[in-house]
Amino acid sequence: MARVGIFGAGTWGTALARMLSNSGHDVQVWSASPDSVEEMTRTRRHRKLPNVVIPSSVAYTQEFSEICRNKDLLIMAVSSTYVRQTTRKAAPFVKEGQIIACASKGIESKTLMTMSDVISDELWRTARVSAPVAALSGPTHAEEVAMDMPSTIVSACGDIAVAEYVQDVCTSRCMRVYTNIDIKGVELCGALKNIMALASGISSGLGYGDNARAAIITRGLAEIESLGLKMGCLEQTFSGLAGIGDLVVTATSKHSRNNRCGYLIGQGYKPAEAVSRVGMVVEGIHALPAAIELAGKYGVEMPIVCAVNEIISNSANALEVVNGLMGRDMKTELPKPVLDIAFEKAVVQNAAIWNKGERGMKRVITYGTFDLLHYGHINLLRRAKALGDYLIVALSTDEFNWNEKQKKCYFSYEQRKMLLESIRYVDLVIPEENWEQKRNDIHEYHIDTFVMGNDWEGKFDFLREEGAEVVYLPRTPEISTTQIKSDLHT
Repeated sequence: MARVGIFGAGTWGTALARMLSNSGHDVQVWSASPDSVEEMTRTRRHRKLPNVVIPSSVAYTQEFSEICRNKDLLIMAVSSTYVRQTTRKAAPFVKEGQIIACASKGIESKTLMTMSDVISDELWRTARVSAPVAALSGPTHAEEVAMDMPSTIVSACGDIAVAEYVQDVCTSRCMRVYTNIDIKGVELCGALKNIMALASGISSGLGYGDNARAAIITRGLAEIESLGLKMGCLEQTFSGLAGIGDLVVTATSKHSRNNRCGYLIGQGYKPAEAVSRVGMVVEGIHALPAAIELAGKYGVEMPIVCAVNEIISNSANALEVVNGLMGRDMKTELPKPVLDIAFEKAVVQNAAIWNKGERGMKRVITYGTFDLLHYGHINLLRRAKALGDYLIVALSTDEFNWNEKQKKCYFSYEQRKMLLESIRYVDLVIPEENWEQKRNDIHEYHIDTFVMGNDWEGKFDFLREEGAEVVYLPRTPEISTTQIKSDLHT
């Protein structure tokens, strides 16, 4: 049994209190409202959870000293806009090393801090206290958790032992908890999915259907992931419970206050009117300023976030904003250049073939000077490697360059060789010492494919007689070593 103190007597704090109490933990809930404390103590009900009975073992208090005293775990479950001031008032009573779980979702607009960072920052500022903070986030509507419906959530902390402790306390017969070390990614997802839920609601309010909602969820996740990766988050987080899981439930559910608020806005209500009708804090609106600033700071394009901001903050016409989104420049949905994807796909496919023993290694060879290495060279090597499993580069020696090509390289052979060997596409570098060695190399190295740039088109077709496939790849047109040398001299 753990002694748990929960800050916040809203629907989420109440659902957590009930779940933890039913699991045998000693639970106490703090509320800033004396009326709420009195009413819930007396009725064992929450006004917004009318069909839920709060266990008699759940205690209530308004005192920060009491909620923090002798607790194994403190849980922050107040709205994001109140996390800092709640932490400030609680800080003098929080002991050094106290484990805290943050179940509040949001980003502080002034500092761009996640809620766990806000807690840590305010504890140190106010009381010089250090406490490990985990984030609790996932597809967990309070209305369903309070009814003991099966749910899943993520406990995230850079210290995996802390994440596992919170996991152990919060796991119950109706709550399955997973751990993650990417606390920033988990919290970023928890904050930004509310903006996407607003977008989904606005779409529904305008009369659009499932196609538009699916597009918002899919492209919304792409925006969140693009920002998260720039911020150093783990890619796997976005396909997990805190990412796509929480986004789907928030953007589609009748329980989602952000979705409901967006729907009302789409129906024509002013944002303030919509929030008033929802009757609860709409976290997505509070997250907008920070999301816009983060997108600018990290140079990430976030058109859906910007569209919602235009409607919410600048009173833009929702139909016109949608038309603007649909009329944006065409683009691919692939997150990487096609050549990178082709290379990675080829490596995976070839590895699978080796494992099955279906064929031997396919060897590719190319030739060149590779002086003043540039991205045109990299493009050529990447495409060459994608044609097989093992890439050999025959590198012109200094003597061959001078005696046969009348060219003097900026870098020596050994320096150029070292640069090539550091590139992941290259498996072996051998010397090119004369024009005639190509026939011999085809046989000595068991070459399957000979590759050169298309400026040599037709010049090496004779190597097909040696049993090799001959491929001429297009050069990267806007860059060359000759051009670089010319530019440097002017």
